[in-house]
Amino acid sequence: MTIKSLIRTIPHYPKPGVQFRDITTLLKDPLGLKVTVDELVKRYADQRIDKVVGIESRGFMVGAPLAYQLGVGFVPVRKQGKLPAETLGHDYELEYGSDRVEIHTDAITPGERVLLVDDLVATGGTALAAATLISKLGGTLVECACVIDLISLGGRKRLETAGIPLFALCEYEGD
Repeated sequence: MTIKSLIRTIPHYPKPGVQFRDITTLLKDPLGLKVTVDELVKRYADQRIDKVVGIESRGFMVGAPLAYQLGVGFVPVRKQGKLPAETLGHDYELEYGSDRVEIHTDAITPGERVLLVDDLVATGGTALAAATLISKLGGTLVECACVIDLISLGGRKRLETAGIPLFALCEYEGD
């Protein structure tokens, strides 16, 4: 069994021409979920990580169990207006518009080493926005980790150009 074999592809979702990579089929499989989290734990167990930051919403599904296994706190990065306390936000450009992500202002203490987690990296815009928030709060971003790297969409290159290393459990050509 490979992680990639448990990821469902949904053609033409959310719009024509897009191949949506759905990790819910991976997560519902007990062995798939275990292997996914265990592989990430194995990579980061010997590194000093103080917090895991997960990007809404599928980043929560991987990030929270990873934080638990590493024995560190979990911090959500959410879309605008979803967090109840004081937030810091960052706007970023999408392929066809813009969006905003936010983090609680007390989520990260200056100097903490942070691992950023999401289900996939496509163009890298959301990960770059989350990395900006981590930096503004004084955190040190160790790495961005994801289940899937959609390599042809250029997210890895954008992140690495910004000095952010990316680790992915699997890759897909195309979107």
